[in-house]
Amino acid sequence: QVPLDESGGGSVQAGGSLRVSCSVNIAFYYYCMGWFRQAPGKEREGVAAIHSTGTTTYADLVKGRFTIAKDNAKNTLYLQMNSLKPEDTAMYYCAAEPRYLRSCSLSPDYHTWGQGTQVTVSS
Repeated sequence: QVPLDESGGGSVQAGGSLRVSCSVNIAFYYYCMGWFRQAPGKEREGVAAIHSTGTTTYADLVKGRFTIAKDNAKNTLYLQMNSLKPEDTAMYYCAAEPRYLRSCSLSPDYHTWGQGTQVTVSS
């Protein structure tokens, strides 16, 4: 079973919305889960993270447009993306971190990663 399995990517026009999901099938307890993205030729960057307490962290570029949430009953992490821009085009990855952290980082040094789902925003 894949530990983290993203889905929901696709193509959308600028200004549109998309929700990506991450099915979580990992045995360890994780304090932080995050969404990251990587565009061709660019480094992977953090988009949003959520702590086990529910506290969320967002990159400035997506604040007010993206919302991270998790459904513990469904073992699923979500990223709702609104007002999408062409510069949001990237492969989106979810990740989990088992280390105890008081707050979640957006640095891409998490322990476990999914395979990614492609999001393409056209102008």
